[in-house]
Amino acid sequence: MATILLTGAAGYIGRILRERLTCHDVRCTDLHPIEGVEPLDVTDQDAVETACQGVDAVVHLGGVSAEAPFEAVLDANVRGTHHVLEGARRAEVSRVVLASSNHTVGFHSRGAGDLPDSVPPAPDTYYGWSKAAMKSLGALYHHRFGLHVVCLRIGTCADRPADPRALWSWLSPDDCARLVEASLTADGFHLVWGVSANTRRWWSAEGGHRIGYVPRDDAERYAAEVGEPEMPADTRVGGRFCVVPLGEAEVP
Repeated sequence: MATILLTGAAGYIGRILRERLTCHDVRCTDLHPIEGVEPLDVTDQDAVETACQGVDAVVHLGGVSAEAPFEAVLDANVRGTHHVLEGARRAEVSRVVLASSNHTVGFHSRGAGDLPDSVPPAPDTYYGWSKAAMKSLGALYHHRFGLHVVCLRIGTCADRPADPRALWSWLSPDDCARLVEASLTADGFHLVWGVSANTRRWWSAEGGHRIGYVPRDDAERYAAEVGEPEMPADTRVGGRFCVVPLGEAEVP
């Protein structure tokens, strides 16, 4: 059992983890608090440092979760992540799990083999860029200060796949919790695809295996109801994120 500070706990993935990380003492926080979730603005360095006191690990979900104006993602996602890492360092918290996104590498396309966890950034939006910056901050704090940091390139996290793209990118709620549980015991710095054991997945499973993540769910069981693409599938990781107006559209 660990004491965990969870930022962004009122969001969708936050709810998933609140319901499933029941073997831990989870301190739930969010900019927009709800019942059982305390207020925390990750852009407030002092408030973040106070929240980090007395915890064993931070699972950082807080921030802007879709495309938005540059200053918004810079402030919430980049500065907010810096505050979390610096707060953890000052409070002597040894582990931080960062919720990144597949949109950090949105312009990479499917190749002959599985796309490695370590594929270099090629963001598709300001949002994707901000998540790439989060990853580099995590690496900096690992190398400088010895924090154990796992950065999760999360796919399509949803109760069930909603479209053909999700048949390869889906991360089920249960696998999401398994991924975070594995991340909480991993030493060093790791960059890991957040994806389930989908039959059609084309993102590498190696990074997950290295930290002990064993996904169990497969989007293929929903293939009949989701259907096949009506035209040749976009082979880019980011899909339609690659064409939305920068800083304008909010894409689910």
